[in-house]
Amino acid sequence: MTAASISRWEHYYTPATVAEALDILRRYDGRARVVGGGTDLLVETRRGLHRPVEAMVDVTHIEGLDTITFDDDDIVIGCGVTHSQIVSDPRIFEQGTCLSESCGVIGGPQVRNVGTLAGNVAHALPAGDGTIGLLALGGEIEVASDDGSRWMPLQDSFKGPGKSFIDRYRQILTRLRFRPTATGEGSAHHRVMRPQGLCLPIISMGVRLKIDATNTVTDARISMGPVGPVPYLAEPAMEVLTGGPATNEQFVRAADVALEHVELRTSKYRASREYREQMVRTWLPVILNRATKRANGGAS
Repeated sequence: MTAASISRWEHYYTPATVAEALDILRRYDGRARVVGGGTDLLVETRRGLHRPVEAMVDVTHIEGLDTITFDDDDIVIGCGVTHSQIVSDPRIFEQGTCLSESCGVIGGPQVRNVGTLAGNVAHALPAGDGTIGLLALGGEIEVASDDGSRWMPLQDSFKGPGKSFIDRYRQILTRLRFRPTATGEGSAHHRVMRPQGLCLPIISMGVRLKIDATNTVTDARISMGPVGPVPYLAEPAMEVLTGGPATNEQFVRAADVALEHVELRTSKYRASREYREQMVRTWLPVILNRATKRANGGAS
């Protein structure tokens, strides 16, 4: 079977409700799959990286899932929300800055206008920028199936490179959410990438810090990718920061600890292992300092 034949499907559905979408998936019994913006899926399908399907189920038209809302003190993002919507939303810019920054570096304007954060997460790529930003914020995802809907921590959804615990042939990632940063909290994201027009990140990092009145870090989250088969939550580095002073010396130490627990490799498409290590040592303290300034009332 050629890549061209694999890239074709016979039917394309745009259900108006989650129940309708699940019914379509049930009828096709594994021969249809969920699609959002399709910016990654179409490229990968043409390369033969996905099994052929008879139908695509586009969930971006489901009523109520194309908006950003507040719900029980969380910011909730529907599966149809594009990267451009996230970047332009003032609530996320102020109270989830690292997600706004991470979605803002994905592709070009055309990709951001079509691609969705839900699609970025569902693809489970170890370097998905939007995924890295949401992971730093402590994000959760809602998965709908015939058994009902349930929320789960984002970090529990990764199975391997490009593999998610979400069954995209029978389940739907319907919503994503995170607790907005409050007084004394700040977040930041930075991506190092090659300048030759390739959108592959050399390293992508997101952080969220909570700082008290004595300049002590009371809570910390650090996400990184690609540093392994799945987006990485740097818990050893987070432990180093928590309870200590919010100083550059501590941030440099956290970068060293983070590197002790990951295995960066040389990639002809990204950079050498040594260069990528240097980028972590250089930029992780920078974005930790940036998040600290935001926690202390600095502008996003």
